[in-house]
Amino acid sequence: MRRNRVYIDTSVLGAVFDEEFREATTAFFEQARLSRFDIVMSALVEDEISLSPQNVQDFYAEVLAYAGSVFPTQQAILLQQAYLDAGVVSPKWADDALHVATATLAECDIIVSWNFRHMVHYDKKRKYNAVNVLNGYGYIDILSPAEVIEYEEDI
Repeated sequence: MRRNRVYIDTSVLGAVFDEEFREATTAFFEQARLSRFDIVMSALVEDEISLSPQNVQDFYAEVLAYAGSVFPTQQAILLQQAYLDAGVVSPKWADDALHVATATLAECDIIVSWNFRHMVHYDKKRKYNAVNVLNGYGYIDILSPAEVIEYEEDI
């Protein structure tokens, strides 16, 4: 059985150092290191991480050792624009739309994020996926790390 390809955005990397999100995020990365799923990051994460504190940049470098890389393509930029044209997010949040487009075109199964405003939100998920279907792409799930990890009582 194929492992899920899980695209992570920048919010997940920084959450390791955030008291509110640390426990689920740490468990997420531990399970990724154990190959429960395959992590994928894009060049967009690399650009965003350069603005983060040093400890987040250092953690990003550690994750690169076991994460795959994908790159926004011209097709992803067109899909990003379709999200913007459909009003899924405003142009101010175009990078969030590019994360979703890049993950969609990289055939990821899941996007993991702590961005509840522009990604991990029931209405945004429906809208992103509606645009995907209209443009001939598949459905992509958008979840928080807490929704992806296995809990000890489940194992």
